[in-house]
Amino acid sequence: MKQTISFQGELGAYSHQACAEVFPGQNALPCHSFEGAIAAVKEGRAALAMLPVENSTYGRVADIHALLPESGLHIIGEHFVRVHVNLLGVKGTKLEDVKTAMSHTVLLGQSRGFLAEHGIKPMTGADTAGSAKHVAGLGDPTVAALASELAGELYGLDLLARHIEDNSHNTTRFLVMSPEARPVVPEENQITTMVFEVRNLPSALYKAMGGFATNGINMLKLESYMVNGSFTATQFYADVEGHPDDEGLSRALEELEYFTSSMRILGTYPASDFRKTFG
Repeated sequence: MKQTISFQGELGAYSHQACAEVFPGQNALPCHSFEGAIAAVKEGRAALAMLPVENSTYGRVADIHALLPESGLHIIGEHFVRVHVNLLGVKGTKLEDVKTAMSHTVLLGQSRGFLAEHGIKPMTGADTAGSAKHVAGLGDPTVAALASELAGELYGLDLLARHIEDNSHNTTRFLVMSPEARPVVPEENQITTMVFEVRNLPSALYKAMGGFATNGINMLKLESYMVNGSFTATQFYADVEGHPDDEGLSRALEELEYFTSSMRILGTYPASDFRKTFG
């Protein structure tokens, strides 16, 4: 039986590509916002959600870290998508016909070199797949879109130029979110993701992090962001290697809990094999 995976964006978005790569042959449900993708799971319209959390070029995805703790969902996996930018035009278009390229500002910025070389003027669209859909509807050979190859296939566009991005290493990390936590037996190559707020004590963050160092725990990511717009309440998001039942990580979490006013584990899941190919 097919299951449905929700994501933010139009069909053909890079989030849709992530769904297709992780769950081939399953149904993908486009949503207008991250909140909508989360709600689809909580309301039973989707079994899982695919949410982007960070990009190797642009850093974390805005708002997503604030949404995850309150989503009520659990992280059960991660996936990395290489963001290849492609120039897509209506049927029969040739590269020399294109005068304008439409896409999200991020993709336009990633393709400056190619666009300048070919004298193509950038035009901002709502998003990548939405731009492809719009170009297909226009039927104008002088207007093309920058989007995924999947978007081109879905909207019947010709692939005019492939992988035109300036940065050949641009990659987005996605998290697979589930309404239920999935039991994970401690083993190698696992990641635990958590959020926490430190207590109002001198050097609280330094002391809280000390437990990870003394117990030999590798911290993959540590980011901070304000809670409810307050300059005094800061929440931290962290990815660490290991399972909470591992001896070292268990001790580190005990120390962390002592120096925090709140701490929540969002999920423990297998590390993607993609991690072996970079960094």
